Amino acid sequence: MTKSINTKKRTRNFLILFAVILILAITAHLGYKYYGYIFKPNISTPEGKNQLIFIPGNSSFNDVVDTLERNELLIDAQGFRWVAKHKKYPERIIPGCYKIKDGMTNNELVNLLRSGVQTPVKVTFNNIRTLPQLAGHIAKRIEPDSLQLITLMNDSSLIKKYGFNESTFIAMFIPNTYEFYWTTSAKSFIDRMNREYRKFWNKSRTEKAEAVGLTPVEVSTLASIVDEETAKNDEKPVVAGLYLNRLKKGIKLQADPTIKYAIGDFTVKRILNKDLKIDSPYNTYLYAGLPPGPIRIPSIQGIDAVLNYKKHNYLYMCAKEDFSGYHNFSATLRQHNIYAARYRKALREKKIWR
Repeated sequence: MTKSINTKKRTRNFLILFAVILILAITAHLGYKYYGYIFKPNISTPEGKNQLIFIPGNSSFNDVVDTLERNELLIDAQGFRWVAKHKKYPERIIPGCYKIKDGMTNNELVNLLRSGVQTPVKVTFNNIRTLPQLAGHIAKRIEPDSLQLITLMNDSSLIKKYGFNESTFIAMFIPNTYEFYWTTSAKSFIDRMNREYRKFWNKSRTEKAEAVGLTPVEVSTLASIVDEETAKNDEKPVVAGLYLNRLKKGIKLQADPTIKYAIGDFTVKRILNKDLKIDSPYNTYLYAGLPPGPIRIPSIQGIDAVLNYKKHNYLYMCAKEDFSGYHNFSATLRQHNIYAARYRKALREKKIWR
């Protein structure tokens, strides 16, 4: 009887010990598992390079997970979900652009996304002709879409607030490289452009504009013509000086780019006589002085070429017949006609009629 009782005790003790060991093993296993969820690297970026992800406004937690998986960044999505939910991240999704580093742990990733500390994006624009084109370009780099941007760019009350009109507003956008947060609103983008415009037109440039006899907007208008006339930065001050000579003498600018603007086609290689008769305030063959506003977003090089124009006595210019992109300049109509005849001959030889 005693032997039976002892056997039962030993069995019971064994079972208790086994249960304790099992519980400890399970606890250790789960502890190791959850420790791994939190502290083991769970991000693998392509080639080990940092990668940007974009989380739009109104994103859900599932949207964030989808973004991470779509970019093939998560090693273990379940682990990320577990850490994120325990740190209450699904309750506070903060939109933005975030830099994801190779080897990040779930804890580091969730902390980054919860913090809202965005990585700025670089926004560069140049060689832009129209505001719709600018809106489309910018919409690829910050969250607002092109419709939101162009709607504000056409807002007459906003344009007036900045001190421009519909014809001159395009001058406010100075081509350069800027840093923005991806979540920048359309209004904030345009506000920033206004600040950059005022910063650009500092005391030095304003004084130079006054010395030339033009307002900043008029400088931008002339610069836009210079930019369309030549892509050669070393030639721009010469072209600017030529047009300033014509303005001072009261001679019509007769700038072919303004005709292209008036007909709405900058691709034409040849201006025809019928084009010169188009009744448009931008037709500088018909109307003296500068057109109502820039015919494109002028470059910084174009603006500075007008402010630092080259002094000479040229009144005429014609594209060189070698199609190098440079021009022949002349002070007399007689010499200009000689250059023009050479260029027309080259056009005919290449069968360029329009």
